[in-house]
Order: sequence, then structure tokens, then C-alpha cells
Amino acid sequence: MVVLRWLERHFEEVICCTCLVIIAVSVFLQVVARYVFSIALHWTEEVSSFAMVWAVYMGASLCVRERYHIRIMVAVSALPAKMGRFVIFIADAFWAFFSLLMVQVSWEYLAVYWKYTKLTPSLHINEFYPQTILIIGYTLMFLRLAQTYVNWWRDGAEGLPGMLEEDLDMIIPEQEKQP
Repeated sequence: MVVLRWLERHFEEVICCTCLVIIAVSVFLQVVARYVFSIALHWTEEVSSFAMVWAVYMGASLCVRERYHIRIMVAVSALPAKMGRFVIFIADAFWAFFSLLMVQVSWEYLAVYWKYTKLTPSLHINEFYPQTILIIGYTLMFLRLAQTYVNWWRDGAEGLPGMLEEDLDMIIPEQEKQP
């Protein structure tokens, strides 16, 4: 249970950090091979580009979990508390819809890669496998968004979903927090 809780909390972070290490090592090896040994390692470009895409999608999921994506909180804080909450709910509903739409589009896209195998130029692996990040990334974004609302509801549905206490103080004045 402790391992699952740790993994739930750090899954995206581990993958992002691993991808960043892969990128750094690949680029370093390419520079050393090219300038020290006068040879080119063709696989490093593919590995680093795949790792970059995976890091971006995992980072997007991490930002959904931590509520770090850009939101115009100045505008939300200028609205009455109920209207601000409504605006956040609508924005998150659009986000959830977009994520589910992208899961469907990604599924169709990957079905083509599965049916018509295409190998990468340097690594000679099926492009289907690195491209699976599309479904994984958008599914994780949707699940993390849903998880935010479940946790918010379980914790009493106070303030805005996923907001930190210090952020709530900025948005909702004390008199509106009292029931």
C-alpha cells in the first residue's frame, strides 16, 4: 500500500526525471562521440526526441495533478466566489472533454501505426511504441483532473478544487469561507 501511494504521488515525476536524464546522457554522448572520436551516433537524436516528448506529456499530467497549469486567477479572484468557482468548473470541464477527445483521436492514430508498421530510421523499432505516450498522457491528464475533484469533494468541497490554502486566502475572503 505504501508503494502504491508513493507511486501515485511520484509517477509522473519519476518518468519526467528519467526522460531528462536520458536526454542529457544522449546529447552528451553525441557531443563526445562527434568531437572526441569524430563519429556520429545516429540513435541519440531519436532517443532524445522520444524522451523529450514523453517528458512533456508526463509533465503536463504532473501539472494537472499539482494544478500548476496557467489559470487566470486574477480574473477569477475579481469575480464573486460562486462565479469564480463556476468559471473554474467550466474550464476544467472543457479540459476533461478535450482530454477525452484526444484519447479517442490518439487511439485512432495509433491504430494506423499498429496496422501499418513503420520503423524508426535509427533504432529500427515500431513507431507505435514511442507514440503510445499520446494515449497515456491524455488519459493521465483526465484521471489526474478527476482525482483532483474527487479529493476536493472528499475534503469537504471548500474553496476551489486543488487550490492550496494560501491561494484560497487570496481568492475567497474570510467572511465568505464561513458557512
